[in-house]
Amino acid sequence: MNDRNKAEARNGTDRAAILLLTLGENEAAQILRHMSARDVQRVGAAMAKLSDVSREEVTGVLNEFGSDIERHTSVGVGTDEFLRRVLVNALGEDKANNVIERIHVGRSSKGLETLKWMDARAVAELIRMEHPQIIAIVLAYLDPDQSAEVIACLPANTRSEILMRIATLDGVQPSALTELDDVMEKAFAGKTAARTSVLGGAKAAANIINHLEPSMEGTVMEQINTSDEVLGARIQDLIFVFDNLLEIDDRGMQELLRQVQSDQLLLALKGADEGIKDKILKNMSQRAAEMLRDDLEARGPVRLSEVEAAQKGILQVARKLAESGAISLGGKGETYV
Repeated sequence: MNDRNKAEARNGTDRAAILLLTLGENEAAQILRHMSARDVQRVGAAMAKLSDVSREEVTGVLNEFGSDIERHTSVGVGTDEFLRRVLVNALGEDKANNVIERIHVGRSSKGLETLKWMDARAVAELIRMEHPQIIAIVLAYLDPDQSAEVIACLPANTRSEILMRIATLDGVQPSALTELDDVMEKAFAGKTAARTSVLGGAKAAANIINHLEPSMEGTVMEQINTSDEVLGARIQDLIFVFDNLLEIDDRGMQELLRQVQSDQLLLALKGADEGIKDKILKNMSQRAAEMLRDDLEARGPVRLSEVEAAQKGILQVARKLAESGAISLGGKGETYV
């Protein structure tokens, strides 16, 4: 693989890291200021791991960036449309819509944004005594993976209620969000500004549940279904489960399999339907597929908890690859953003 092809093969996060490293410190800092805490951490980690990047590979990344700019800023294409296309390509449809909303209404939450940089236990300690509705709004504002970590630190008997409140949120009034941001500001010496919000909804709850540990996910969903069967069904329809991997195209599946450990894959397939087994085996080399079949037949009974943990681990890898733009998740599984 030549250097130009290497540049094209890198995922979106790595290409962004290469682009930032080619800029001066001030310019890179200005760009990072406009990114979320999670995205800064993700790109920063990629920048730290980069090594042996050739001049030709850097040129390939810069040429690709330049081509994108030229393609999306031709006569007749407005700024809004350009912004939307760039963000959808980078973040996916759902997350891009949320970011666009924040840009258009001038959102610049300081107090709430501070929470994104905090450890999950510290966030949980800060909000645990608040009303469940306040906790729900805060968790709907944070990224799903961080919210899942915070949920895990909250008392078990409050988790399902908070997730149900997130699922039934239908936006937040500007005055309410400003007031909440003001409370956070006083704690972190930030500044506030009025804003609107489209926080919450069944998809937001599903995003968080997707990041919970398997045992906790099962308990929470059982409690939600007991309290509100209809709401539980809506959330369940949006949760990204192992069988949703069927909707990944072959190229994406091959990329996913390169990132998954063989022992983890073996455990995950012990409890999988034939359809997903066939999908995975089809995207392996003949020799690797035969070895996996033999291992599946030879492997004795395994605990359901081990199977669920392995499947959850693979789903987390799939979501990370999707977030970086390396693969595309189809259907209802697109709740990771």
